[in-house]
Amino acid sequence: MMTKFCLFSKNTRILFFLSTIVLCFLAGCKYINFNASSEASQTCLGGNSQFSITFFKTNNQGERYAKGINHVIIFNPKSEALDFKVNMGLSHQLYAKDNQGKFRQEYIPKLFHELGSNENAKLNGQLPIAAINADYIDTNNKPQGLNISRGVEYSGDFKNKRSSFGISADQPKQRQATLQVGRRKDNILNYNLVGGNGRFYRNGKFKDICQDLGELACQQARNRSLVAITDKGYVILLVNDLKANSDIQVSQVNQELLPDMFDDVLEGIARNNCLGKIQEGMLFDGGMSPGLYYNNKIYVENPGPIGSVFLIYKKPLKN
Repeated sequence: MMTKFCLFSKNTRILFFLSTIVLCFLAGCKYINFNASSEASQTCLGGNSQFSITFFKTNNQGERYAKGINHVIIFNPKSEALDFKVNMGLSHQLYAKDNQGKFRQEYIPKLFHELGSNENAKLNGQLPIAAINADYIDTNNKPQGLNISRGVEYSGDFKNKRSSFGISADQPKQRQATLQVGRRKDNILNYNLVGGNGRFYRNGKFKDICQDLGELACQQARNRSLVAITDKGYVILLVNDLKANSDIQVSQVNQELLPDMFDDVLEGIARNNCLGKIQEGMLFDGGMSPGLYYNNKIYVENPGPIGSVFLIYKKPLKN
């Protein structure tokens, strides 16, 4: 009886072991598929209806790379979790008026970190989650292009000659990102705008703008900040700067780029993250100006004063 019992127990254990392997294998397959789906949802941002904003780094082919030189912020203008504002180097409170009821515009030099953290940078009492330097600055510390903050204009001599980037004043689901010269015909689009110079994508076509910009912009000043809009309405903010406050490993496919070389990196970012095709693109001020901030960290800051900054806010969660 004892022998028979032991033999039966051994067979039972063998069957149990084999069934466990099968069950673990099946469970493992499900686990692997779940991980793959989770990873895909993080990289295929354009396929996620709840996507609002993210930051990562890439090489010059638009591939995510922890030591990449391209510091990238992607956001969905239609996200209900986001809001926007523009800040400039002012000696007074933003939107302040004089005794005649006109908006004051008295400019002083201010650095990138100041324009992202001072009182004028707050929206509803909150500081931004993200910021990028934008417009060029003149000798009187005034931004040169078209800059509008929450409907109030702070612009310079080139506001009708250079392109500007902006987000409309619509309800979130109707918001639009636009990039064009001068004020928009529909006034709801003239809400948050920042100037720039060097339109290198127009209606989905890339253009080598180095001949237009000249030697300084295309040979000497290699570090750049820029904005691009895809045909699906997503926005890419990018700073390409070797002096960034992060780990960078320079290589043939990971180095500072001239303005005629940004098509590969932008198209790679758009393709790898399901954002659609690059439709519009424009440079912000380069040289001594590029700056990028995200989630309590300044990744890039240069020592020059800034004409304007584009700010992004995370709205507080509703109870």
